[in-house]
Amino acid sequence: MAARANVPLGAPCWNDLGTDDLPASVAFYTAVLGWEHHDYGAEFGHYGAFTLDGKVVAGVGPNPGTAPSAWQVYLKVSDAAATLDRAVASGGTALVPVMEIPGQGVMAFVADPGGAAVGLWEARGHDGFQVAEEPGAPTWHELLTRDYRAALDFYQDVFGWQIEVQGDTNDFRYAVQTADDAQWAGVMDASAWLPEAMPAHWGVYVEVTDADETAALATAHGGSVEQGPEDTPYGRLATLVDPFGARFKVMARPEPA
Repeated sequence: MAARANVPLGAPCWNDLGTDDLPASVAFYTAVLGWEHHDYGAEFGHYGAFTLDGKVVAGVGPNPGTAPSAWQVYLKVSDAAATLDRAVASGGTALVPVMEIPGQGVMAFVADPGGAAVGLWEARGHDGFQVAEEPGAPTWHELLTRDYRAALDFYQDVFGWQIEVQGDTNDFRYAVQTADDAQWAGVMDASAWLPEAMPAHWGVYVEVTDADETAALATAHGGSVEQGPEDTPYGRLATLVDPFGARFKVMARPEPA
């Protein structure tokens, strides 16, 4: 199992699910992805963690107010307050002000210039997911945006991203955040195909051993398959939707040649 150590500043370090129905969402993800669930109790508003073999892989909690069920991605920062100020100065919009979670860290949420919400996480005890890039764990995080150039400028200016362009044609315009000789996140120009009613957003990929089997499990437990499963150069992918509308992707790595 691959521990996710030394996540660089600006890279995804945490992901969590805000849901309209906590018990039913827990039942869905434990059945489909094989996760365990730990509720942190009323003190934390029944926010909790999904774990894989005892290692934390994601958070889950009830939605505040009328927010739709959705997966959220957090980027590692050294100073949440300063980063939020810098984000607003760079064209972002503050969504959730800086808030300290005692013994865990400091968080905030901002919308980038394209409208995609992203969390800021300053660790003070909770460093983020403890395992990644293994079956059952998060393996990639990706921004789908209608304003690709502005998004790249924003994440470079605010989070200090180094960018490597993977493709720059009308058919495939994609860049990745790089650090320490590794790739940490992706940005895709989705302006040509993102449905009008769907906002720009960050998404979570979970690695699985069999994308078709996982898609079938999702359907059997009240979810749906939005796209795929389909073969790609990166593996076999499927976009799944849980029973309350939260999208996530699963990826089975290609067999070694």
